[in-house]
Amino acid sequence: MLLKSLVARFANPHTAWLTLAMASTLAGNLTITGSVANIIVVERARKEAAITFFDYFRIGLPVTALTLLLGWFWLSWIR
Repeated sequence: MLLKSLVARFANPHTAWLTLAMASTLAGNLTITGSVANIIVVERARKEAAITFFDYFRIGLPVTALTLLLGWFWLSWIR
């Protein structure tokens, strides 16, 4: 809601809202602290193997980049 007045000025506010929702959701995969679900999984996994912030980030960065790229492609070309 903080961006409501800003997004309303975009050429296509509907697409801007979809982009913002997609990016904020998918960016949660970037780090352990990106979402509560990530924290829960890392804590549960601790019994078997420790997952450090860097370990998670090493995988989270390419996954996030790829999903954001696919999302951008979908919003730009398919939708």
